[in-house]
Amino acid sequence: QVQLVESGGGLVQAGDSLRLSCAASGRTFSRNAMGWFRQAPGKEREFVAVTTWSGSNIAYADSVKARFTISRDNAKNTVFLQMNSLKPEDTAVYYCAAGRVADIYSRVYDYWGQGTQVTVSS
Repeated sequence: QVQLVESGGGLVQAGDSLRLSCAASGRTFSRNAMGWFRQAPGKEREFVAVTTWSGSNIAYADSVKARFTISRDNAKNTVFLQMNSLKPEDTAVYYCAAGRVADIYSRVYDYWGQGTQVTVSS
């Protein structure tokens, strides 16, 4: 079992930055691929970014590429999402997820956090 707790969300203005954290507890965190997803009101959950357990393979959604950076610190059992140049369309609940395979599809992830709200005003 892996438990995930996100933090770092908030209300910011367009152009601002936020850094989300996802603290994991439980066994084998360092062997899990970690992903970030988001869900806006009335929309389906969508892929944001993913990293393999080693950090050697990383992928981003086109909508956040060059603005968001995913990273992880396996010693601290934490994965981060640095979000720069935020836009109103980035407003959503952001979730971290852990799974055996790094993938853009949410269905392959075994564990999910409760989510953290990010609101970007124009």
